[in-house]
Amino acid sequence: MSVAKAGIACFTLLLVACSTTSRMSSEAAPVPTLDDMRAVSPALAHNTESTLLGEVWKRPGLSPRDRSLVTLAVLISKQQTVELAYHLNLALDNGVKPSEISETINHLAFYSGWGNATATILITKDVFAKRGITPDQLPPVSPPLLPIDLASEKVRTAYVDKNVGPVSPGLVHYTSASLFHDLWLRPGLAPRDRSMITVSALIATGQVAQLAAHLNRAMDNGLTQAQASEMLTQLAFYTGWPNVFTAVPVVNEVFTSRQRS
Repeated sequence: MSVAKAGIACFTLLLVACSTTSRMSSEAAPVPTLDDMRAVSPALAHNTESTLLGEVWKRPGLSPRDRSLVTLAVLISKQQTVELAYHLNLALDNGVKPSEISETINHLAFYSGWGNATATILITKDVFAKRGITPDQLPPVSPPLLPIDLASEKVRTAYVDKNVGPVSPGLVHYTSASLFHDLWLRPGLAPRDRSMITVSALIATGQVAQLAAHLNRAMDNGLTQAQASEMLTQLAFYTGWPNVFTAVPVVNEVFTSRQRS
């Protein structure tokens, strides 16, 4: 075989492999049923049915809609896609709009990484298609933005310029241009909800260094202390007790400082 023919053959195999991978990635992995769980871990099946679904999701401290947004933030930020289709459908049933799901994925690309966001695309596309959700129901690329809070933006800019500017001017630029002058001002997801999914993603990924700032922002945006408290309960089941217990001292300090002020 000539070098040219060998190259064509290799390229053909590569195309076939890429095509197969694309087809596989577009199919959501099946979600284990309770019967599947019982065959492997009867205790897990019991805890799922009795504790998680029977109690936690029915607690009054957080609406089903908010619980869905918190849970989606965990699944996306940790790239846990096995249950994603189920929770996307549950979120829509719980009143989360398609536009809000779209904005959640876009928002979390910045806070948990592009790869985690893109890992959701084909699954979400399939859910949208099956429910008849069309592009006209999704937010435009460049909507009219919400007004910026000039006072808080002045404080934020001064802090970032001082602490980040000497290290990475490019990071300073995109922190302003992409995050705070665009992403946080997009109207497709309310500021409270943006804050809520950001806090959820930070706790889920163990990123507590910015947790105080974002929890304060969330509460400034309308998240109540009772709701923030109940978020921790929901998050414990979806991101694990260690991540939540690591966040508890920071959350406690935010609660305490706000009560003092």
